[in-house]
Amino acid sequence: MSAKQKIIPIFIPHLGCPHACVFCNQREITGTSAENAYTKLKQLCEAAEKPGSGLSEATLAFYGGSFTAIPVEQQIRYLETAKDRFAAIRVSTRPDAVDLETMDRLKSYGVKIVELGAQSMVDTVLEASGRGHNAQDVRRASKIIQQAGCTLVLQMMTGLPGDTEEGALHTAKEIITLQPDAVRIYPTVIVRGTQLERMWENGTYREHTVEEAVELCAKLLPHFQEAGIPVIRLGLNPTEELSGGAAVAGAYHPALGELVYSRVMRNRLEALLRENNVSGKTVTILVPAALLSQAIGQRQENIRWLTERFHLLSLSIRPHEQHQIFCEAV
Repeated sequence: MSAKQKIIPIFIPHLGCPHACVFCNQREITGTSAENAYTKLKQLCEAAEKPGSGLSEATLAFYGGSFTAIPVEQQIRYLETAKDRFAAIRVSTRPDAVDLETMDRLKSYGVKIVELGAQSMVDTVLEASGRGHNAQDVRRASKIIQQAGCTLVLQMMTGLPGDTEEGALHTAKEIITLQPDAVRIYPTVIVRGTQLERMWENGTYREHTVEEAVELCAKLLPHFQEAGIPVIRLGLNPTEELSGGAAVAGAYHPALGELVYSRVMRNRLEALLRENNVSGKTVTILVPAALLSQAIGQRQENIRWLTERFHLLSLSIRPHEQHQIFCEAV
């Protein structure tokens, strides 16, 4: 994707979605309702026309619902209002709500980025989650979006009903073969008022914990990095509603991405220390300055874990100006 551009979100929760995914309660996730979406859009458009606002240089994003599944006249109403007022428009939608006619319409109104909720590339997981589409729908829709010349962002989830670590790795590899411009990874959160909450309460679904999500995402992330596909989001965007109790269980953490990147670094450091046979020694690890906080971990968690793991006398992690990671042991 190109250089990061400011994104202005307009949430249209559940609008147009023909299915009830077990994990979905868009009102709780976004903290908004469909009624005020168009009013907010008009206010943003008016503000964008004012000199110096900077809004005309931003990307307007229709998030929350399946934009291309809402009635066409409503799509056009939103798109006509926003057209030519922002640098780009992006929409979020479902794989089974994308076809050639739809893409022609989106492009005519200035849509340049389409986010597709793949969630999984395992059909049994999609069925158990109530998605209403299959993995082949993801492949077909991705190709249509790319052939239309739009930027493709694919979303995947971990910890869905029936999913496993092997299933998540399969999904990641399948997504990589589709060559999206970027990916978002959303570990499953049990949101208040969803079917998933009821499944969890009656014991037919086991919670995907923060620790499980961090460990799994730390295995997924390197696959995307090696493929040159940026992961632009890890975990749900924190909101007052989610932090205030709407997230009743599951992999919700306001800094999940930071935890995952720190775990990836811990895995790298663990391999480095194992190679250098440092058990029982005093160790200094030198890392690029930009990676220092990831290496240390939140509340120095990585330092404590590595010290215990290798029975070190002491461990210090320090920054340096080179790109490599070095280990010194005495």
